[in-house]
Amino acid sequence: MSLSRPQIPAEMRAAVYHARGDLRVETRATPEPGPQQVLVAVAYCGICGTDLHMVNDGWGRPDSIGGHEYTGEVVAMGPEVAGLAIGDTVVGGPEPSCGSCDYCRSGRAMLCPERDTPGVSEFQGAFAEFICVDQCQLLRVPENLSPRAAALAEPLAVALHGITRSAIEKGERALITGAGPIGALTLAALRARGIDDVVVSEPMEARRALARDLGARSVVGPEDLAVPPMPFTIADDAFDAVFECSGKAAAVETGLALLVKGGTLVLQGTGAERPRLDAHRVLLNELVITGAYCYDDDGVDDALALLASGDLPTDRLLHPEDVPLDSIATAFARLGAGEIAGKAVVVP
Repeated sequence: MSLSRPQIPAEMRAAVYHARGDLRVETRATPEPGPQQVLVAVAYCGICGTDLHMVNDGWGRPDSIGGHEYTGEVVAMGPEVAGLAIGDTVVGGPEPSCGSCDYCRSGRAMLCPERDTPGVSEFQGAFAEFICVDQCQLLRVPENLSPRAAALAEPLAVALHGITRSAIEKGERALITGAGPIGALTLAALRARGIDDVVVSEPMEARRALARDLGARSVVGPEDLAVPPMPFTIADDAFDAVFECSGKAAAVETGLALLVKGGTLVLQGTGAERPRLDAHRVLLNELVITGAYCYDDDGVDDALALLASGDLPTDRLLHPEDVPLDSIATAFARLGAGEIAGKAVVVP
């Protein structure tokens, strides 16, 4: 390895996916960076909802290492790396895109066909002691931001992209269905942007408590949301924007029914359930339904800036206990059961 620290071991420990519910800590060769690649010693890596689907629901690619919400230290660099130095604290950002397709040129690089599909294409992630990535995927962590808090940058960028897609403005009302990490980050980001009238729907009590702590105007259970009986009927106290962060079919259907005329439903949660579309309600009320996949082109930069500003309660957004690599399978089970409310981070 060029420009590397001598203490880098030849082998590393990593959590390897084998089959549904089968996540094992194994020894793998430490990757060696090639041209324009950087080796990062992982400090923290968050567990996201997609990771849960990969492992708990069997969506994963056998023999793969998950984890993409990471921070760490640059410990080795291959040839042709510029703008980074050994010892830099960095956070993982967007995958490389082609830069020339219609999507890239229009500022929507997250839709670039050159980008990988999670769980399908080859990816060796950061549930490991080291990760090797292209230099373009790394951003420096601001000096006033801890590496642990910076692990929220990638999921916060996802939440910010959903807010961009909603076009919500101050003075408007929002509903968030699902108070997992993306729902909680969406709530915190909305509050930081001065949008105070936010209702959260969540069945798990631990997550409901977190939503209250983060400043939701009201926290309800899914059963408390009354759906109007007819597609031309607008609910009392309807919402300008609904952020569906649970991936549940019923939540999609309910959220659509609770919009004002011309309102926007943003789909951010992933799940196997397929909702039914009330096409008449969409037509009669000119509703907008949009997906929010990944981030704005500058989303991770914006997320780092927001985290560094101190306007987000990172101590409440993060689960207070770090997850050792040997306990990662237990953490996946607890997260799947809704026992952990905040963002759980693995410390390889």
